Amino acid sequence: MEESTVDNTNEVSPSTSQPTPPTPKTSRGLHGPSLGIGAGIAIVSIISAFLAVSVIDINPELQFEENSPTPTSILTQQPTQPPGPQLIQGLLDDDPVKGNPDAIITIVEFSDYQCPFCQRFHQTTLPLILENYVDTGKVKFVYRDYPIQSLHPNGAFPAAVASECADEQGMFWQYHDKLFQTQKKWERLATEDIGNEFKTFAVELGLDANQFNDCFNSGKYLDEINNDLQDGASYGITGTPGFFIGNDEIGYIKVSGAQPYSVFQNILNQMLAS
Repeated sequence: MEESTVDNTNEVSPSTSQPTPPTPKTSRGLHGPSLGIGAGIAIVSIISAFLAVSVIDINPELQFEENSPTPTSILTQQPTQPPGPQLIQGLLDDDPVKGNPDAIITIVEFSDYQCPFCQRFHQTTLPLILENYVDTGKVKFVYRDYPIQSLHPNGAFPAAVASECADEQGMFWQYHDKLFQTQKKWERLATEDIGNEFKTFAVELGLDANQFNDCFNSGKYLDEINNDLQDGASYGITGTPGFFIGNDEIGYIKVSGAQPYSVFQNILNQMLAS
């Protein structure tokens, strides 16, 4: 997670320091057994393939989870006045949407399933946002993947792959919630055991197990996830969770870190009143 401040930059534009995206490779399938030790082999293959195609160079010394304020300081710190909304092109992709698709205000989150501060946001702040803004049709919530491989090498990227495979069967949000609810359990697993755990989640949620396993082992969403990483980095995301609030007409305000509900409430109320 980044240091918990609302971004004060006056322009959000693609970073000139980011390398150019890789040319898609023609062979990236990772077919393998779907049970037992094969799941571990598939996980290792997925991670290896991701490292081969990802060009995001994230510096662990930046303001990620380990360098962020303690939970107490996050909750007691007075939020700074956010800058005016910034126009951002291409912020909305084909990612999962929660709420009214025609809502006038959008919250886009870039998140990592293994990030503890992302988990806290989803357990404490997001339910209030959903209750007061999303469920009432005023705001829609969009999730984009930002797995930080350098900090969470064993599970963050496979978790993102698993959630994409659940989305194929219309169960993204159920699987998304399951990953955050069980984070403390699966993040301790060895790499070779994580695949079986994620496949067990699919069975528990009632997904078609064979379809999920084939999807998970194939690595078919490597480009999709890497695209989210590329976009997030170009928009100025340097840690998780990171948010953009607004719409294409008025622009978006960037919010960094697991901010308290009041920060989101103030921004949303101002935008909805304008």
